[in-house]
Amino acid sequence: MLNGLSALRDINFGSVALRMVLAFLCGTAIGFERSYKNRPAGFRTHILVCIGAATASMTGIYLYLNMGLPTDISRLGAQVVSGLGFIGAGTIIVTRNRTVKGLTTAAGLWASGVIGLALGAGFYEGGLVATALVLVTETIFSVLGGRISRTPEFMLTLHYRHKPALDQVMRYCKDQKVAITNLRVVSNNDLENPDYTAVLSLRPNFRVNRDEMMAHIRNIHGVQDVEET
Repeated sequence: MLNGLSALRDINFGSVALRMVLAFLCGTAIGFERSYKNRPAGFRTHILVCIGAATASMTGIYLYLNMGLPTDISRLGAQVVSGLGFIGAGTIIVTRNRTVKGLTTAAGLWASGVIGLALGAGFYEGGLVATALVLVTETIFSVLGGRISRTPEFMLTLHYRHKPALDQVMRYCKDQKVAITNLRVVSNNDLENPDYTAVLSLRPNFRVNRDEMMAHIRNIHGVQDVEET
């Protein structure tokens, strides 16, 4: 702890003003990076979350120390942490190609709220260091993360007549270290001439040759056709 800040850890006008200004600046710094990247929650949202969390933290301390009420000073902060989950959930979306976006923004909102709680409680060192680390994570690490090679998911539409054919396809995918993340099967409901269509969402752990994979699947007994969608 920094001894020079000891006088600012009590609840008085000067410390309250300092905590609110720091919450405003920290929320602005984190939110500006999100706004620059055109993310769902911009700097105004982060500012409001950070200031609101700081106010809740200071209110709990004020009720206990200044008003003398028999209350848990951490209760308001705990409610803020749980309530931030509802705000963050609104920034998370699932696209048509089944990719998830908005997780970093949701985590940033949650971090902004916790930083606000720390600043509101007078934990200036923790709030400022956390803000710096969040900014490093969202800027420098964003560039590094984009350079990590990923094997994208893809979808196959499988047409087959015999049910065991699907089991063989799934076993082949497992042998090739390809995870099946989603499976949907549709039947024509014709008992005499059954015809099935399966849509498989696949996530390979390593790079695979899709042409060779589909050629192998076509040679499986009972498979009529397979195509990438």
